[in-house]
Amino acid sequence: MRSMDTPREPTTAETFGQLVKELATRAGYDMETGGSGRGRLAADTGMSISAVGRMVTGKTLPKPNQFEHIARAVGTSVQTLLQAAGVVSTGDWAERDVPDVPSVTTQSPLTPEAAADAWGITDPMIRPMLLGNIEQAIRLQHEATERKAASTGRA
Repeated sequence: MRSMDTPREPTTAETFGQLVKELATRAGYDMETGGSGRGRLAADTGMSISAVGRMVTGKTLPKPNQFEHIARAVGTSVQTLLQAAGVVSTGDWAERDVPDVPSVTTQSPLTPEAAADAWGITDPMIRPMLLGNIEQAIRLQHEATERKAASTGRA
């Protein structure tokens, strides 16, 4: 029998729900009880309000086809969601080709991982979010550059 004083580890669904709730709040959704955030998140992800509620309270994980919609709505990558929540390990996901970015201070290639290392970001919840945000920023910058080139006829 387990002691009542021994804290239990959160389930994967609870960790995932807490992460989505935090990311949704940062993305502008009012996730407090009685707020409109759950309804807006439901509309933005194609989920029902009750499914969003069960997800953010850690009762259930979303269906696999919903992860991409959730990631887009809260401004992160599917990889970040799955890794930060412990659904998959960092070793389970194939490394993406992320171009090295020259550091302003060292003029040597700086990868997102090297930046996280340099800043001392090791927390298993925070590091994947940082890396996902850097990857998303690189992708968005690349897309913006392509759009600009296309609009000026230099595609």
